[in-house]
Amino acid sequence: MMTNINTDPAKVVTFVRDGLIEQEHFGYVVRANKTRVIEKIGEDKNYPFFLRSCAKPLQAALMIDYELDKKFNLTEEEIAICGASHAGEEQHVKLVKSILNKFEISPDKLKCGDHEPISKTAQDELLLHREKPTALHNNCSGKHAMMLGLCKLNDWDMDNYDNINHPLQQAIKKRIYELCEIKTEYPITKDGCGVPIHSMPLANIVKGYLNLFCNPKYERLKSAFLNHAYTIGGENRTDTKVIAESNGLIAKVGAGGLCVVINTELEEGFIVKICDSNMQAREIVTIDLINNLRWAKINISHDITTLHGDKVGEIITLL
Repeated sequence: MMTNINTDPAKVVTFVRDGLIEQEHFGYVVRANKTRVIEKIGEDKNYPFFLRSCAKPLQAALMIDYELDKKFNLTEEEIAICGASHAGEEQHVKLVKSILNKFEISPDKLKCGDHEPISKTAQDELLLHREKPTALHNNCSGKHAMMLGLCKLNDWDMDNYDNINHPLQQAIKKRIYELCEIKTEYPITKDGCGVPIHSMPLANIVKGYLNLFCNPKYERLKSAFLNHAYTIGGENRTDTKVIAESNGLIAKVGAGGLCVVINTELEEGFIVKICDSNMQAREIVTIDLINNLRWAKINISHDITTLHGDKVGEIITLL
């Protein structure tokens, strides 16, 4: 088992309430282009981190490789949901159902597990109608639907597609390692939804995204992300906010404090890793970096307020 040896995370954000430090969050930032690392905040020493949901666009590359999108006439928005961590809202669920209908596969085949929607609005809707959440509401259901489609297309067994030794997972591993330029083996475990999840240094994750989204072969996947920001996340989601309020930026969040942002015009990107996985810290660091780099001008409040709207402090990023 690997342990965190000699890494040196930087303090990246501080919450100050009426002059007193209330929270401090540490982490790493790695900015790179296809050929080199441009800048680092914090020293990660190339320690491997699990990709978590940042793996989804890389996994979705296989859909383009096998022309699954063309053979089953998937719309651009349906392609987007395959690489999304969606909030489980009605439009997301409808898209996953539509994909499964085109594949002629029952939702019962999904192995991601039943999960309540991320969206508070969608949660309330289920409660209002006395309905229980299903696997379709799981933020990974689009990815799992795509995996089932690939199994059907290639005549692979659909009952154990989540096994690391399954031909699907071996093909995904091969493509991820190629995109991310991985030359050695790193730890693999199960993600929250049960499928294998790979680990690698942060710089390799950025390279993988650049090799994916700045490659004409995957133009349809790139367009799906850029044109369907709400499908990628949804209500109050960082990646949706970044894509929707910019021009040419692709963003994808992942559990464990991760967010990747790619500037498709400059062919440059960065990844944020917040050590304690705080989602508010992840969002404000990500958006402040985008604004500091002048890639976009995205509004985000740095105020700490009371429930009555009185300002009592501020959030300070140390970038």
